[in-house]
Amino acid sequence: MPKQIDHEKRRKHIAEATWRVILERGMEGASVRNIAKEAGLSLGALRHYFSTQDELLVFAMKLVKEKVTARINEIAAHDLPPKEKVLHILLEIVPTNAETIREMEVWFAFTVYARHKDNMFDAGHDEIYKAIRNLIDYLDQIHLLQRHADKEIEGERLYALIDGLALHAMFDPRRVNKERIKRVIMQHLQSICVDESAKSE
Repeated sequence: MPKQIDHEKRRKHIAEATWRVILERGMEGASVRNIAKEAGLSLGALRHYFSTQDELLVFAMKLVKEKVTARINEIAAHDLPPKEKVLHILLEIVPTNAETIREMEVWFAFTVYARHKDNMFDAGHDEIYKAIRNLIDYLDQIHLLQRHADKEIEGERLYALIDGLALHAMFDPRRVNKERIKRVIMQHLQSICVDESAKSE
């Protein structure tokens, strides 16, 4: 009886091989031939799943986003104090361990590559911006955001802070480590939120 192949699992296996090639050789080395070799597949077998290099790269980047989104959704489902929940969600966007640093490196490499490509996956951080705006809205809805705060501006400020921390953490993880990132984010959240103890009085 012929062996059953899990095609979705194989596509993910190829995507993960793509990440490794990008990390080792950069986008210029992420040819279909190199990726097929890393995945342990023939060129023909790889083309059975992805007909073009761009199709493969788009899938590989969507998989990065799906992994981050799954971790965020898991945190959102937990019963945590609001500011702590926001902190943990933001810590999933900023790279704070080996796995998330690799994801961020791959994401930045792809962003630069896709910038000048027409009709390709939107490599901008729109999804991250939307997530951050949702967090600002969440803080406002539960009356933790300062009453006269400009939500548009606070969204931009938090977005810029998270993007900057992500970049610094990727290039200088010793200095910008998880503990420092947590302190910076918490201090920022304290600056835009009302005092919860005063709120409860």
